[in-house]
Amino acid sequence: MQKIICKKVYDTATSTLVKKVTSGAYGDPAGYEESLYQTESGSYFLYVNGGADSKYAKEDIKRMSAEKAEAWLKENA
Repeated sequence: MQKIICKKVYDTATSTLVKKVTSGAYGDPAGYEESLYQTESGSYFLYVNGGADSKYAKEDIKRMSAEKAEAWLKENA
């Protein structure tokens, strides 16, 4: 997935996957996944996607500061 946020391109195909977290089984309407990526320039973003009843019912990319990415990693260790 690719998304432009504040004139910067965030792309899952060209960035490095740091960590992926899933909740629920595949096909679970309440299940979702969160994947933390780092771009070549060192920026972080979270790719999210989930079932219709999940907190991520729509596929999206959310940019993150390095501090928030570090906190997310600690929460999901």
